[in-house]
Amino acid sequence: MKRIPKLLFAWRRSMALLVTGGAGFIGSHFIRLFLKKQRSDGKVINLDKLTYSGNLENLRDVEQSEGGKRYFLVRGDVCDASLVASLFSGSHPIFQSPALKLETPAGCSIHAVNHLAAESHVDRSIQDASDFYRTNVEGTRILVESARKFWGLGASGTAQNRFRYVQVSTDEVYGSLEPRQPRFTEESPLKPNSPYAASKAAADLTVLAYAHTYGLPALVTRCGNNYGPYQHPEKFIPLFITNAIEERLLPLYGDGRQVRDWIHVTDHCRALLEVLGRGEPGEVYNIGASEERSNLAVAESILQRLGKSRDLIRQVADRAGHDRRYALDAGKLESRLGWNAEQSFAEGLESTVGWYQENEAWWKRIKNAEFWQYYQKAYKFV
Repeated sequence: MKRIPKLLFAWRRSMALLVTGGAGFIGSHFIRLFLKKQRSDGKVINLDKLTYSGNLENLRDVEQSEGGKRYFLVRGDVCDASLVASLFSGSHPIFQSPALKLETPAGCSIHAVNHLAAESHVDRSIQDASDFYRTNVEGTRILVESARKFWGLGASGTAQNRFRYVQVSTDEVYGSLEPRQPRFTEESPLKPNSPYAASKAAADLTVLAYAHTYGLPALVTRCGNNYGPYQHPEKFIPLFITNAIEERLLPLYGDGRQVRDWIHVTDHCRALLEVLGRGEPGEVYNIGASEERSNLAVAESILQRLGKSRDLIRQVADRAGHDRRYALDAGKLESRLGWNAEQSFAEGLESTVGWYQENEAWWKRIKNAEFWQYYQKAYKFV
C-alpha cells in the first residue's frame, strides 16, 4: 500500500490563494480544480493582465457556479510592483468586499501563490523576446520580492509552514535530448535553447535563489507539453485540430520528427495541487505523463479522429533552433507525493478533439484577423 505523504501546507478557512495568469489555459483549469477540491472558505484571487492569451470565457462556468462566490478577478500586470504589493498587504480595493474577508496574520493577505502568468509561445519569443523577459523574469522577481517583504521571512525561514509559493515552469529549460538519452530529472543541467526557455530558466533560478537566501517557502514545477480544452489555437494541438475542422493546411515544422512529452492539463493541475500541499520548500518537481509522441504522429492522430485527409499536412521551414526531443522523469513526484497521471494520451486527445468540435464559437472568436496576421508571419507557406 502506497504511503500518502504528510500535508506540509494545510489549507484552512479564510485563506487566500493568488493565482497569476488564471484566465489562461492552465490557470483556468487550476482555478476550477482548486475550487472543486478545496471545500472550505478558501478564496482565489486571479491576477491577470488579459493579454491575447487570457480569456475570461475560460472561467465563465466558474463564475456562475457555487465556487464563483470564492473567486475574485484583478485585472493587472505582475510587473506592476505597486499592484502586487497591494495584494499582499491587503490594501487593494478588492479586499473591501465583504466576501473577501480574511483571517490573516498581520501584514499579509495572501497565503499561497501559484505563479502561472507568462509569455509562453516559443514562436513569438523568436520573433520578439522583449515581452518574454519583462513578464517571465521581471514579473517573477517582483512577485517573489513582494512575498518576501510582506511575510517578513528571515534567513531561518521561521514562517515556512504559513505560506507557499509555486513557480510553474517548463521542461524546455533543460534543452534538447537525443533520441536514446534518458529523460530529464530535476538534477539535469539547465540548457535553454529558445528565448522563451531562457526567460523561464532565469525565473526558476530567481525563485530558488529567494528560497535559499531568504528562506522563502518556494517550489518550482517543470511540466511537459500540456493539451486539453480552452488552449489557445496558436498552440500545436488546438491549431491542428481547428485547422483540420476548417479544412485548412496543418503547418508541420521540418520533418515533423520532433518529440514532445504530452500531458493532459487536468493531470498537470492535479500535480500542482499536490505540490502546493505536500511539496518540500526549495525543491523542484518534474511533472510528466511519459507520453512521448512525434509532432508528425500527433498530426496524423488528429486527422484520423476527424476523418480528414493526410494531405492537409504541409511541411514548412523548421523553427530556428528547434529542440529535437523533450522527455521528463516524474519519478520524484510519483514516489514522494503519490501523484500519477490518470489520462492516457489516446483518451485525452479524443476528448480534446471532441471539445473543439463542440466549441467552435469559442475558438473562432480567437482566430480573428489579428490571429491570421500572426499566422501568416509565422508560417511561410500561407
